[in-house]
Amino acid sequence: MCIFCKIVKKEIPNNTVAENDDFLAFHDLYPKAPIHILIIPKVHVDCFQDASPEIMAGLSTFAQEVATKVGVDQTGYRFLTNNGEDGGQEVEHLHFHMLGGGKIA
Repeated sequence: MCIFCKIVKKEIPNNTVAENDDFLAFHDLYPKAPIHILIIPKVHVDCFQDASPEIMAGLSTFAQEVATKVGVDQTGYRFLTNNGEDGGQEVEHLHFHMLGGGKIA
């Protein structure tokens, strides 16, 4: 079981920002910006390439809600994912990084 699945099952603690039946958002342990949140589906999906349109539609709506909740919806943020080993993906569970809280270089 991957680390994010363990977080979803509450076997590993996290600093939750938002949660619903399908998605979880929590603060990254090693932030690269003043606001650095990871957004994941609760169901295990290895990577973006494997994500269904339904998961992505729900994740998009959830991410917009998270942006509003943390106050970057008006100021702006970077929203990205890494896909596969060559794309820099370190955890094989679909996750997006939301970076904000100031100018992102």
